[in-house]
Amino acid sequence: MNRYSKEIILQACRLRSEGKTYGEIRNAIKINIPKSTLSEWCKKVSLPINYSKRISKLNFSNLNKARKIALEMNKIKREEFFNHIRKVNLPIVDKINDIKTAKIALAMLCLGEASKYSEKRSSFYLGSSDSRIIIIFLKLLQKCFNFDIEKIRCTVQCRADQDTELLKQYWINITKIPENLFYKPLIDPRTIGKPTLKKDYKGVLRVDYFNTKVQLEIESLADLVYNYLHTD
Repeated sequence: MNRYSKEIILQACRLRSEGKTYGEIRNAIKINIPKSTLSEWCKKVSLPINYSKRISKLNFSNLNKARKIALEMNKIKREEFFNHIRKVNLPIVDKINDIKTAKIALAMLCLGEASKYSEKRSSFYLGSSDSRIIIIFLKLLQKCFNFDIEKIRCTVQCRADQDTELLKQYWINITKIPENLFYKPLIDPRTIGKPTLKKDYKGVLRVDYFNTKVQLEIESLADLVYNYLHTD
């Protein structure tokens, strides 16, 4: 005995002749008929002329939906991954309050970013367009040494078409360093006539610290860390 009535079979064939997909046929007659069964019923049904074009559009639409779903899933997975990393690192953060740990962090920062000792200079400096690097440098100096803000001098280095006063105020707000400790901004002459493409670019802040003893102590620690790891 046939599991499905003749009316169901005829309805399925009619819908197929109208160009409906097997999925659309199942939805229309509200019965979850296997695709193989529908295919057997409709194998002699003539499809509309525009069927291939319609299926191509449908497949393209479904592909776009699948891509959007995949992007959303990747976004969720990425957020979960970053949250996991954050949880792993949170217990480590307060170790920076240990002076020895802070000094190593400062030594590594200066090894990569700061100027090196020279008998011709009475200061060492670090420059960056990344405000985070500037803040870390200043905060670690304050934490690790008998910090004297009067030995700090700042210089805004920027492009020719930028407003030097606005940039100076930006870095004053970021660093909380008094304006009287800022030198006159330096404009890169190579940028004259060349518009700044990055609208949020705030130039580079160079921070000089006039304390050779601190510089030598930092550089010595960096060398010791390197030698320790190199020979381990």
